[in-house]
Amino acid sequence: MCRNIRTLHNYQPPATVEEIEAAAVQYVRKVSGSRDPSQVNREAFDQAIASVAEATRELLEQLVTKAPPKNREEEAAKARARSAKRFANQR
Repeated sequence: MCRNIRTLHNYQPPATVEEIEAAAVQYVRKVSGSRDPSQVNREAFDQAIASVAEATRELLEQLVTKAPPKNREEEAAKARARSAKRFANQR
């Protein structure tokens, strides 16, 4: 479930609202143990997502680094190469 949470800090361009929301959804799903909550729990689930997304946005705004911003396409290419190497050894 949590494999979809990506690092959002220090990218150019900065993380979008959609990326922050997606990370919040994955986090709440993992913590709650539920991918799709029942109707009785939907409001609590949605409120938790909004709270986590807000906390994440605030965190990203406050973090400071001296490292140069990462390029999304380059980082994705590196991840694909690591994955290909890892799964090539399993055959």
